[in-house]
Amino acid sequence: MSSARRRLLVLATIVLAAVVVQTMASASAPREYKWELPQGFPRPNVPKGNPMSDAKVAVGRRLFYDVRLSGNGTQSCGSCHRQELAFTDGKAQAVGSTGQVHPRGAQSLINVVYNSTLTWANPALVSLERQMEVPLFSADPVEMGVTDANRDEVLRRITKDRWYKARFAKAFPGSKRPISWTTIIRSIAAFQRSLVSADSRYDRYLQGKVKLTPAEQRGMELFMGERAECHHCHGSFIFNDQVTYKGSPKERPLFHNTGLYNLGGTGAFPEPNRGVFELSSDPKDMGAFKAPSLRNVAVTAPYMHDGSVPTLEAAVEHYAGGGRVIADGPNAGDGRANPYKDPLISQIELGPGDKADLVAFLKALTDRKVLTDKRFSDPFATRGTGGR
Repeated sequence: MSSARRRLLVLATIVLAAVVVQTMASASAPREYKWELPQGFPRPNVPKGNPMSDAKVAVGRRLFYDVRLSGNGTQSCGSCHRQELAFTDGKAQAVGSTGQVHPRGAQSLINVVYNSTLTWANPALVSLERQMEVPLFSADPVEMGVTDANRDEVLRRITKDRWYKARFAKAFPGSKRPISWTTIIRSIAAFQRSLVSADSRYDRYLQGKVKLTPAEQRGMELFMGERAECHHCHGSFIFNDQVTYKGSPKERPLFHNTGLYNLGGTGAFPEPNRGVFELSSDPKDMGAFKAPSLRNVAVTAPYMHDGSVPTLEAAVEHYAGGGRVIADGPNAGDGRANPYKDPLISQIELGPGDKADLVAFLKALTDRKVLTDKRFSDPFATRGTGGR
């Protein structure tokens, strides 16, 4: 064989090998995630270190509902975030895997990808990956109850599962250790980011598909207008005032004291539920909590950070009154006069009909589709087996 022919043969072999390697890499790479965003919803922010993929979301969905991920094998993320309740739990205060009652209620996870901060009152908690460490490893209060003593055992439950063994490898191709606490957390965060939906009567009204009832229409005009002023704290596309998305302006996250308490006229809230003050010790942060999204609010009772307001009607009364008066007991005080109360919370002249109209509009924000969407459902419940 001539030298020229040999060089040509070597070159052809190299090219063929490169094609094979590229083909294998393409075949093993997770399929790019396709967002199914409601009309008018911007593209979400996703950390560069944890890109979305169908494989990762599928793993995260199963982990989210897997009770083996708790220290004592009794509780999953889905225990406190039930799909039929817009991923809340219907309780005033959440209860951890060991039975410990938490000071605050479980928040909805629908559209959580758009929240600029997470949990009720922590300006520094801005990624779902960091937030996921709290329910897994927190010792006070205990949520999932994963500790240094049981951490390896819990991880073994996952690594021994054949379903996980196959799917983690696809979700994290090329990883020397596909199943680890890091990849578990990243998978659950990816599933949580996928919980995007907006198909309420209000959304369909905006799209011209339905008409609001007269009560809903009047309630919407009150909500969006300067008389009831609800829109100041709940005016974004997810009905709160803390949103982030690709291209969103960087803004300081807002937290509000809504006059829920005023212990002894000092402005204090009950410990350990004093809002951002628990972290900052700054008096101006006393009782300051995040305004939650009002999407699906009709199915997320009871309300406020501690579940102390039982119904939507009572919540509207609270805001119309400019705060809450507690006549006696350890929490007695006139919340209306709380010195740290947000200036936006003031008494509003609303008649019984106005309040009923506001409630009607709030109920029109319920997205029934997301409450039963199979993409977000418990895979163990449908099969009756697995880790449950």
